[in-house]
Parts: sequence; C-alpha cells; structure tokens
Amino acid sequence: MANPLFDLSNQVALITGSSRGIGKAIAEEMSAAGAKVVISSRKQEACDLVRDEIRARGKEAISMACNIGHKEDVEGLVKGTLEQLGRIDIVVCNAAVNPYYGSLMKLDDDAWDKTMNCNVKSGWWLTKLVAPHMVERGSGNIILISSIGAFRSTSVLGAYGISKAAEAQLARNLALELGPKGIRVNAIAPGLVKTDFAKALWSNPTILQNVEQRAPLRRIGQPVDIAGVAVFLASQAASFVTGQLIVADGGSTLGD
Repeated sequence: MANPLFDLSNQVALITGSSRGIGKAIAEEMSAAGAKVVISSRKQEACDLVRDEIRARGKEAISMACNIGHKEDVEGLVKGTLEQLGRIDIVVCNAAVNPYYGSLMKLDDDAWDKTMNCNVKSGWWLTKLVAPHMVERGSGNIILISSIGAFRSTSVLGAYGISKAAEAQLARNLALELGPKGIRVNAIAPGLVKTDFAKALWSNPTILQNVEQRAPLRRIGQPVDIAGVAVFLASQAASFVTGQLIVADGGSTLGD
C-alpha cells in the first residue's frame, strides 16, 4: 500500500510544458501517485503521445495544446480541464521560454517581453483562473518551476534568470494571499537538468564538467529528480510548507 502522505488519488493535476523534460516527468510521477493529469504544451500531437503513454499504464490523462504566452490559450486550458475533469487541485507552471542567449545590452524588447510573459505572467494568469475554484473547496496546490538562475548572475542568460527570480517572488506573494484560503504555493529551483530545453548547456563538455565538478553530488539532474520534489509539494507530506523556493541542484550552488 502506498504511503498516504504522498497519495494524490482523485486529484486533478494540470501541468504546463508537460510533453517532455521536467514537465513530462512531473506528469508521470503525479500520475503514478494517483492523480488525473492534464498534459499541455504548444503542440497537440506531442501532448497526445504523453497522454497515451500514461493511459497505457492504466492511469487517467487528458491532453490540450496551449501556448502559455497567449492569455486566451491559458483561459481555454483551464476551461477545458474543468469541463472534462470537473476540478483542478494542482497546478504546475512548468512551461518556459528562453528566446535569447547573450548580453542584456543586446537584448531587444520583443525577446524581453516574450521571456517575461511566458515565464512570469502566465503563472499569474493561471493562478488567477484556478484560484476561485480552489477557494470554493478550501484547498489547492500551485507549484512554479523557477531556476537557480533566480539567484546567480550570468552574462548570457540574464533575462531568463531575472524572470525566474520574479517567478520565485510570485510564489511567495501568492502564498501570502492564498494561504488563508487553504491554498499552498511553492516554487522549485532546479539546477542543470538533462532536458532538451537545457541541451545547449549540458551538451557542452566544458560546461558539463564544470557543473559536475562543482556539485557535491558530482552530476547534473535528471527530470525525475525535479518530479519527486513536485510530488512532495503537492502531497500531504508538504501540508505545512508554503511560500518556499526549494533548490534541487545537486548542491551546485553551495560554493567550493
């Protein structure tokens, strides 16, 4: 029998950016813990593939395409989930973009706006849309996927790091406002994880070796490493945890 502290049975988990990488791993592990999961990313076909994989394991899943940078898409995602599954208990704001690699001094307005809209504003949109339904039940969980870029300066990923710092603060503010209504809000700050999104970093032997040598665990992360933290935060095991940014980076930010 599974530990009831980590049981997500009969809960609906909506995970953005869940057709691959960290988001897919979170969907898979929340499904394994008993949740009904909503697979969402920009491409419907990619979502359907993950949905079908989860259904093949005897679990319940639906899929809906959504570009988190478009408010009407986000509204449609929430509406569609409520129509098909009747409720939303867990929201994981995982989808993110990084359209620019280089100096902030050369970053244009469009790339800045896209980064902030997708990485920060979309989480705010989603929360405002689902919070009323959670408030009605007096419970709910919102998890924002931030990054260790939130507190480390960089000469090439500045806008991304700034957006992730804002996302961490968004979690703290939302936790303060929504806590009295029974809703917990937390964030996770992954280090370097082996995903397609971060391939430009871990596929560079110099960067990979540097991260592995700096991290006390001597490795980069796997998507499931972050998924485990997300399952914990969504479960009763974390019932007294809110407004926190949990770092999952193998210790790479501890210093030498």
